[in-house]
Amino acid sequence: MAETGFKKWIITITVIVASLLELIDTTIVNVSLPDIQGNLGATLEDIAWVVTGYAVANVIILPMSGWLGSRFGRKNYFITSIIVFTIASFLCGNAHGLSELVIFRILQGLAGGGLISTSQAILIETWPREQIGTATALFGLGAVVGPTVGPTIGGYITDHTSWRWIFYVNIPVGAIAAFCAYTFIHKTPKEAKGQPIDWWGIGLLAVAVGSLQTILEKGESEDWFAKPYILLLTITAILGTICFIWRELSTSHPIVNFAIMRHRSFSVGMFTSFVLGFGLYGSVFVFPVFCQNLLGFTAQQTGELLFPGGLCTIVMMPFIGKMLNRGIPAQFMATAGMFLFFVFTTMLSNSTLSTGQADVLIPLLIRGIGMALLFVPLTTLAIADLKGPELGQGTGLNNMMRQLGGSFGIATLTTIIHLREGVHRSNLLSNINIYNPAFTERFNMLTQGFIAKGKSMLDATHMAYAAIEGAVMKQTMLLTYDDAYWISGLVMLFSIPLLYLQPFKKAVKMPVDAH
Repeated sequence: MAETGFKKWIITITVIVASLLELIDTTIVNVSLPDIQGNLGATLEDIAWVVTGYAVANVIILPMSGWLGSRFGRKNYFITSIIVFTIASFLCGNAHGLSELVIFRILQGLAGGGLISTSQAILIETWPREQIGTATALFGLGAVVGPTVGPTIGGYITDHTSWRWIFYVNIPVGAIAAFCAYTFIHKTPKEAKGQPIDWWGIGLLAVAVGSLQTILEKGESEDWFAKPYILLLTITAILGTICFIWRELSTSHPIVNFAIMRHRSFSVGMFTSFVLGFGLYGSVFVFPVFCQNLLGFTAQQTGELLFPGGLCTIVMMPFIGKMLNRGIPAQFMATAGMFLFFVFTTMLSNSTLSTGQADVLIPLLIRGIGMALLFVPLTTLAIADLKGPELGQGTGLNNMMRQLGGSFGIATLTTIIHLREGVHRSNLLSNINIYNPAFTERFNMLTQGFIAKGKSMLDATHMAYAAIEGAVMKQTMLLTYDDAYWISGLVMLFSIPLLYLQPFKKAVKMPVDAH
């Protein structure tokens, strides 16, 4: 039932804040890992599970969130998710060992997965049908901006206080969100109450999706199939997925209702959401590393650079919603968004070692506009034909695909960086020989420069070689990151034809739950 006036806006703010809690916590921990590692005495390999555990739990619960909302009532499930997430945040901040922290992060991820999809479903049913494009745009603010600003917020908190406060800050926000949700959000029927629970479906889903997400999170650092457990997880993920699909198609009360795949708009939308996640999370992963490790920017400078692009997205979102409400085809806007993302990656793929903050600002602003043009239309296209209980199922699956797309994007780009690094280094080293005039000139210049500073001939020679090695390493990484940008842009560009497999609609009239 659509709301009006103050109640509509307070519900909107509540669900956006709740979803932001989850989305920011997806990336806020990343920049604090070195501090957590030192404080808890963990190895680099072990501390990575603080991120991996959260991501795996998140992806497992997303496709189940629609069923959980139907069984316990969407409002009840939403409030429970906020409370559990808030308690888990306190426990994470209070953890005294790595095992405790990983367990509490898994609990936080399970609650967070319920927040994101339920927030979207509540928002869609709160707004009038003719304003649904605006509602989707408002939800998109958190989905796009959250992962972008997470590292910046985490870095600031860690630099000025302690890593524990990246979790403690969730407590007052979560408490306010839970109070507002309890006070203002109307109850929904427990449609699945009394029906048998598909325990086999839950188990197979956890095994299949959990294995896949773990592979994507740990594959590159473990050299993929060189480690037996990665190979075992791959087989488990494949067999688990096949068994899960068979189970859900053969039971009368499935956890995930694959009948919604009959809607062509949703089926295609699953793929476009995957591509969106690839671009969104992949670019957020590469850019900070590129700026800080290669261009020498500080974490604060990197965050300041990302902020104007995020602001662009925020400003654009309401206009995108209004354009959808007025009947402008979502396919056209999403096409423009994918093309602008390609422009963003192309500009950054031409970066040099002398690239400064002003040089990356324009591409980031273009990315911000492109993301606004992508998220709202793609989400609208995906769930436009869903009705009643299908809405909760659809938002859960759609968000899961975006999350998996992000994991695939990060895993793919990390692997590309690893592979291309060797290729570029080999090519550059082929020019390091006495028969190359450019190398000889540079080497002699460096040697004479060190001798002029009082170094012996032997020391000057060693220092000249070290300086050249440093230059080769920097140039190698530059070419490698340029490749990563270029490839992520091509993925987005070649995905444009997928948009036109979805039916055109003259106006956005997305159905909502009829209660």
